[in-house]
Amino acid sequence: MLLRDKTALVTGSNRGIGRAIVERFAANGASIWAHARSSTPELIADMAECADRHGVEIKTICFDVTDAAAMKAAIKDIVASGRPIDVLVNNAGVAHGGLFQMTPMAKIREVFEINFFAPLAISQAVVAQMRKRGGGSIINIASIAGLDLQAGNAAYGTSKAALVAATKTLAAELGALKIRVNAIAPGLTDTDMAGLMEKKAGADMVERTAFKRLGTPTEIADTAVFLASELAAFVTGQVLRADGGTT
Repeated sequence: MLLRDKTALVTGSNRGIGRAIVERFAANGASIWAHARSSTPELIADMAECADRHGVEIKTICFDVTDAAAMKAAIKDIVASGRPIDVLVNNAGVAHGGLFQMTPMAKIREVFEINFFAPLAISQAVVAQMRKRGGGSIINIASIAGLDLQAGNAAYGTSKAALVAATKTLAAELGALKIRVNAIAPGLTDTDMAGLMEKKAGADMVERTAFKRLGTPTEIADTAVFLASELAAFVTGQVLRADGGTT
């Protein structure tokens, strides 16, 4: 129970890595604000079942991460509830692949808005209440695409590279407030997002791993559990590659 007595906000928690993070955080005793863009009966039922299975409290909270006013109102509601945030996981994101000359600038801006500016805006809002509580942990879900930049990553890869840079900058700035800021850089993981890749490109990425397989959302989630817990009390400004030994 590494996260007992902690409360976490996980963005993009309705599927993929985000859903796995909710599961593993709950299994380790955390109370959770499970974020999604919009509420559905399926989401509410799923989170209620997860909460019951692990004996924790999980509440859904819905807003578009690019809507600054809606985001700030949601954070204000969380603070007012008396369940302030100890751990923020900036997981919500969007994938994109395409050559630079064939990618409209509007699309690049859209990808950055979701993958880079939204995590910064949410972090800024959450840091204000973490500071009052005397500390916290922020975990950004980046990507190896932001570390090993290649052709076709003018939008997605560079947005994740910016998130990595922001992680290190915020860690240096917020350390004095006892707020740790780290990132996870997953390799190709068995999610809906991976299914959007062109098959040959996906097969090539799998072949480049030491394990010759996709990662699982749970494996990424367990890395997040470590960074959120007191086991990582002296870890900040780091980017942990959870990529199966990708070369």
